This record gives sequence, C-alpha cells and structure tokens, in this order.
Amino acid sequence: MPGFSGVVVLGNLTRDPELLYTPQGAAVCQFSLAVSRKFTRKDGEKAEEVSFIDVTAWSRLAEVSAEYLKKGRLALVSGRLVQDRWEDGETRQKRSKLKVVAESVQFVGGGSKDDAPSEEAPADVPAPEPAPASEEAPVALPPSLPPEVRRASEKRRR
Repeated sequence: MPGFSGVVVLGNLTRDPELLYTPQGAAVCQFSLAVSRKFTRKDGEKAEEVSFIDVTAWSRLAEVSAEYLKKGRLALVSGRLVQDRWEDGETRQKRSKLKVVAESVQFVGGGSKDDAPSEEAPADVPAPEPAPASEEAPVALPPSLPPEVRRASEKRRR
C-alpha cells in the first residue's frame, strides 16, 4: 500500500542556515526551526513546549533559503519527512532521526531593517522538480556530513 508523508511547520530559525554543495555541485541548505506550543495543564498552570525541527532544502530553494533566512526569522516550511539512519562512531549503536526535506519555504514577517531582505526577495519559493535518484541519495546522509561535501562561502551576496 502506498504511503504519504507531508508536513507543514511554522517556526523560528534557531541558527543561520548552512549552505553546502555536494561533489556533483548540487546546493543543499540545512537549518533548524523552533516550534512552540503553549497550553494549560490540568492544574491550571500555563506551560510551553518547544520542538526543534531539522530542515533540508535542495537546489535553487537551498540557495534562496540561505540568502534570505537568518537566525530568529519566522519561516513556514512545507515538505516531506525523511529518516536519517547511521551508526554512532563511538558506541557503534544504530541511530536515527526524522527531518523535513523542504518542498517550499515561505519567509514570514521580517526582522530589523538591516536583516530584512530587499524588496525583490521572493516571499515563497517552490522546490524544483524532484532530482534523479542519483542526486537524491545524499538525503540519507547522517547529520555529520562527509568530508567531501565542501562548504559554500559564508556570504554569497549578489
């Protein structure tokens, strides 16, 4: 039976996005969102629960996300869930974690005047068509990326 994996997350970036490139030259951007939920406990006490969601964007969506998103900025991400699996190097235990592969990113609100993107910044960037299977293989990489993935220059401004 076919499955379905879809998720929509609205939260604040916990750190500046990190733009990387695969050895084949495909852009990949990683960032995390903090998503909070406020509620009242049975005893009437107010409480807040925060979840941290890792997000990965590919291709042009990765480049645009890295350019316009900043730590603290509110973003709406829709995408699909992917499970990373790896073996812990020290304990040799199998580990796994869920993350979101972004299909679209919407930049919500703005920061200070200096942090806000220029007026020509896109508000919503849809993801490109899915890449061939050979390019999607890096999606399953563990959180610590292999050394052959080179870091992009910190400030790629045009």
